[in-house]
Amino acid sequence: MAVPILLALGLAAGALTTLAGQGGGLFLLLCLSAWLGPHAALAMTTPALLMGNVHRAWLSRRAIDWPIAGRFLIGAVPGSVVGGLFAGLSPAWLVRVFLIAMTVLAVVKAVRGIRAALPRRLMPLAGGAVGALTGTSGGAGVLISPIFLAAGLTGATYIGTQSVVASAIHAGRLVAYGSTGLLAGIDVGGVLALTVAIFAGNVVADRLRRRLPAVWATRVEYATLLVCTTLAVLGLKA
Repeated sequence: MAVPILLALGLAAGALTTLAGQGGGLFLLLCLSAWLGPHAALAMTTPALLMGNVHRAWLSRRAIDWPIAGRFLIGAVPGSVVGGLFAGLSPAWLVRVFLIAMTVLAVVKAVRGIRAALPRRLMPLAGGAVGALTGTSGGAGVLISPIFLAAGLTGATYIGTQSVVASAIHAGRLVAYGSTGLLAGIDVGGVLALTVAIFAGNVVADRLRRRLPAVWATRVEYATLLVCTTLAVLGLKA
C-alpha cells in the first residue's frame, strides 16, 4: 500500500479533527472507501482513529468534561459493540434523521444565543443511539459533535470530551469487528502509518488552535459541523 498517501491522509485527518472537533474520521472513511472499499476502510481506520483520539484526549486532558463524557459512555460503549456486530446494516434514513436533527439543534442554539443546553440526563440515551449508529456505519465524530455542541461544550473542552467518547466508541467497534472477522488480513503497516500521521496532525493543529481567538475557534467548529453533516447526508444511500 502507498505509505506516502496514507501519511498525507492521516496528517490531514488528525489536524482537521484537532482543529474543528470532527471531520478527520469522515475524511479518512471517504478517501479509503473510494480506494479500498467500505469494509476495508472501516477495518483500517478504526484502530488508527482509536489511537488518534486517545492522543488527542491526552493533549486536552485538563479541559475534559468528565461528567458529560461518563454519562454519554454509559450508552455509547454497549451501543457501539452491538452496532459493530451488524456493520453495514444500519438504515441510512435513521442515521440521516438523527444527524440532521442534532445539527439543527446545535446551530439554532448558537445562532439564537440560546443558553439552554441538551439535558445531561439524556446523555446515556444519546450515547446509546450514537454508539449503535457509528458501530454500523462509522464516522463517530460526525454524530457526537452536534450533541456536544448542543450541550454547550466549546473550545478545548469540546475537543477533549469528544475525543474521550470517540476513543471508547472506536474501542467498542474494534472488539466487534474482531469478533466478526472484519479485521482479518488487515494491513498492519498501513494502520501504523495512519496512526503516526494522525499523531503528527494532532500536535500541529493543537498548537495552531491555542493561537486562535475563541470566536474563530467556535466558527471553525460550526462551519466544519455543517460541511461534515452535508457530506455525510449526501453520502448516505437510502
